[in-house]
Amino acid sequence: MSDEKILILDFGSQVTQLIARRVRESGVYCEIIPFNADVARMQAFAPKGIILSGGPASVAEEGSPRAPQWVFEAGVPVMGICYGQMTMCVQLGGEAKGAEIREFGAAYVDVVADCALFEGVWSVGAREKVWMSHGDHISAPPPGFRTVAVSEGAPYALIANDERRFYGAMFHPEVVHTPHGAQLIRNFTHKVCGCSGNWTMAGFRQAEIAKIRAQVGSGQVICGLSGGVDSSVAAALIHEAIGDQLTCIFVDHGLLRAGEAEEVVRVFRDQFNIKLIHRDASDLFLGQLAGVTDPEQKRKIIGKLFIDVFDEESQKLGGAEFLAQGTLYPDVIESVSAIGGPSVTIKSHHNVGGLPAYMKLKLVEPLRELFKDEVRALGRELGLPETIVGRHPFPGPGLAIRVLGEVTREKVAVLQKADAIYLEEIRAAGLYDAIWQAFAVLLPVKSVGVMGDGRTYDNVCALRAVTSTDGMTAEVYPYDVGFLTRVAGRIVNEVRGINRVTYDITSKPPGTIEWE
Repeated sequence: MSDEKILILDFGSQVTQLIARRVRESGVYCEIIPFNADVARMQAFAPKGIILSGGPASVAEEGSPRAPQWVFEAGVPVMGICYGQMTMCVQLGGEAKGAEIREFGAAYVDVVADCALFEGVWSVGAREKVWMSHGDHISAPPPGFRTVAVSEGAPYALIANDERRFYGAMFHPEVVHTPHGAQLIRNFTHKVCGCSGNWTMAGFRQAEIAKIRAQVGSGQVICGLSGGVDSSVAAALIHEAIGDQLTCIFVDHGLLRAGEAEEVVRVFRDQFNIKLIHRDASDLFLGQLAGVTDPEQKRKIIGKLFIDVFDEESQKLGGAEFLAQGTLYPDVIESVSAIGGPSVTIKSHHNVGGLPAYMKLKLVEPLRELFKDEVRALGRELGLPETIVGRHPFPGPGLAIRVLGEVTREKVAVLQKADAIYLEEIRAAGLYDAIWQAFAVLLPVKSVGVMGDGRTYDNVCALRAVTSTDGMTAEVYPYDVGFLTRVAGRIVNEVRGINRVTYDITSKPPGTIEWE
């Protein structure tokens, strides 16, 4: 791992971490650091190649970000993506300006010449689908570069300097919407940079264990355990690193799925022998949520209460120094951008921006650089059961944001029953693993209906199911009508308080807020 490293310089793109994900998928270790970090830090990393990310700035703007000149003098291959291509071009003597035709979304490039990035992927004369997101384009490439791909809005969609092993792509190969993009990046890491691809999740496991031990020392750690994939894997990894120095605190806020609280206690206390404190705080949470209808306010109330409870429990333990969290990169990227500043309204229930000043706990976040599918792989590497590793993601605020409108104990109970039926039918149909996330929502509207010989006036339940790989984008799962009819029939017949069921068919393109 120490001999095969790729450095990614972040210029503020919301999908920079996807570049790292693709590099890791190719079996090569990489790290992301800001473009304006200390050059000595970059040199000490000793990369075999450098990737310049995209970003929100325009290269034509005065004061827009630039890569350190060392990048182009280090003698290693460099790949610039979108803004990264632009700044590389300008810094090496080319020109870039605002494009007459901007390209945002799906586009096509024509391959006009061969290139080391294309080996086994693209061929001359082919038209390939890519994902564009740019308002500028190159008007004159730097000396020594040749054009290898063009698009309608980008006459230099991909340029190459074979002698220096420099490449610039106007499109984003890291996103799934560029079908062969991961292979292009793999060609860069393997064919161009000469990496063999020997980094594995087992290597990440050992590296993180060493980091945890170095950070924690002989200190005590408390972990906010919810039973979801993220906190479960974080707890298992930290427990492997420091053993009984870890105490898990399970805050039962009364907003979990049916039977989930009992399962958390059974699995972690009884099966894995991890020290676990079960704090039933449902009265506290539901009391604070009384009368609250705004989902953002719900998130903030729940997030604050979580921190308060953790702080209280840590004091009872008599001196815990660290708080462990299962924060993932999608939480981080949706809460703060590398360049532009915080977007706190998206993931405000996650404490990804640092703890309050009054709290004396330091954060331990071993999963902060991973995507959900990578966390699942790590969980399997750690030996966690598939019932936990393969579980659908569940938001920190739980059912509070899936009960639209005011949250009451009665509404939560109704939603728990409907959600349990929905997931039961998904499992029975063999669809659970094909779906990334599925859940029921109790809508703040009532519908008139007739059941038997009587008229009803009850709640409407919405169902959602999406497919995704990394949690950054999602598409609706295409159920057949027979399945939805069966689920709706069971919910209406078995759950008192619901007389109508609807199915949400919205998707989540890059950068949008998921509906929870």
